[in-house]
Amino acid sequence: MLRRVFPHPLLSLTLVATWLLLVNQITVNSLVFAVLLGIFIPMLTRPYWPEMPRLSRPLMVVEYVFVVLYDIVKANIDVALIVLFKRRADLQPAWISVPLDIRTPEAITALAATITLTPGTVSCDLSENGHAILVHALHAPDPAAVRDDIKARYERRLKEIFA
Repeated sequence: MLRRVFPHPLLSLTLVATWLLLVNQITVNSLVFAVLLGIFIPMLTRPYWPEMPRLSRPLMVVEYVFVVLYDIVKANIDVALIVLFKRRADLQPAWISVPLDIRTPEAITALAATITLTPGTVSCDLSENGHAILVHALHAPDPAAVRDDIKARYERRLKEIFA
């Protein structure tokens, strides 16, 4: 019975917390609405997400979040410096194909979201077989280094998390 009401309990908790953070106040109305969102959205999406992703090392998620947050702050500073002080002619944008070792849809989605969240890079396309992701970098004098950095900092950790 409880599994029917809460097919994905972590998603339900995340939705409740996100709604309360968005409204920026905890009142009875906002709490009731948050709980309703936490119940109905997972119930509606249950047919499209039949199984919870298996996390082999859930504590590594904390490390991954800190690495991503650090990279977002660093990339914000780098992009601000590029925008303020680089001439347009000095920019070296690049399209980079990153071959993927991860195969689960959740891990690939997390990687694509991480790349897009980091200023200066955008994940643009996934190959049809899911073995490569196309990334656009605002300034990449060495595209191979950007590719290797994505694989070492993000994909390696996601591979351990979702193994």
